[in-house]
Amino acid sequence: MTLPFDGAISQYFDDEAPKAIRKAIKAAKKDDILSDSYPYDTVLPKKDYWDQFDALQIELVKLQAWVKSSGQRVAIVFEGRDASGKGGTIKRFRENLNPRGARVVALSKPTETEATQWYFQRYISQLPAGGEIVCFDRSWYNRGVVEPVFGFCTDRQREHFFSQVVDFERMLVDEGIHLFKFWLNVGRGEQLRRFLAREQDPLKHWKLSWIDVEGLKRWDAYSTAIRETFDRSHSDHAPWTVVRSDDKKRARLEAIRHVLLATDYDNKDVKAVGRADPLICGGPDIWDA
Repeated sequence: MTLPFDGAISQYFDDEAPKAIRKAIKAAKKDDILSDSYPYDTVLPKKDYWDQFDALQIELVKLQAWVKSSGQRVAIVFEGRDASGKGGTIKRFRENLNPRGARVVALSKPTETEATQWYFQRYISQLPAGGEIVCFDRSWYNRGVVEPVFGFCTDRQREHFFSQVVDFERMLVDEGIHLFKFWLNVGRGEQLRRFLAREQDPLKHWKLSWIDVEGLKRWDAYSTAIRETFDRSHSDHAPWTVVRSDDKKRARLEAIRHVLLATDYDNKDVKAVGRADPLICGGPDIWDA
């Protein structure tokens, strides 16, 4: 089997990854959590996961019915480092929803025309209409994190973005859009373990890109950009919700639960929704670089 990028991820693991991370990955069992700072040692047992997941799916269906009948608009932004679990979490959000009213926006790099437009313009056209839930698989926050790390924008462009983003999101909320901003936080060891698994799985090669390979070498630059993004765009009207995603199961449950807890939809079963786990889901204060 030909490995993507000539096995660059395996080569990084062998030659460049921090020694402690290599050691942790080699020693870990399948269900072990690699990060010492993660609040649990192992992943959530499958039975506990499925019991909660099934109950939350029913509540999501109720949420969508309320959104459609009342004409509400819901926009959910999913951000995070590569392999943090954004796509998998979005998939679980939409798994039992009517796709006509719950769509995903995953924009590629701007076209030549889009590059000349106001930065937010192409995202505005994707915002939800009445009765819609829209999940953004990455968003306008590319300019806060990915673009500066790879030199895809100038310092001046990034500063201009930060001078506008808080007011931009205030306008969305004032317009009546229910706006959620998730940052899925994955540890360095777990990210590398997921990349190595993708490299060995032909069905997941499409998930890997040059950005992923190069990003492994720029962990600290990413951390600096993430921290500054939180500092400059976390607001009362559009706060960041950090979900620690070293355990995908816990992350998916807590992201879904957060939206359900924050929304006053019809026929809510509070017991089924359950209580949030503040060790997994919270504000920027639980973010771990």
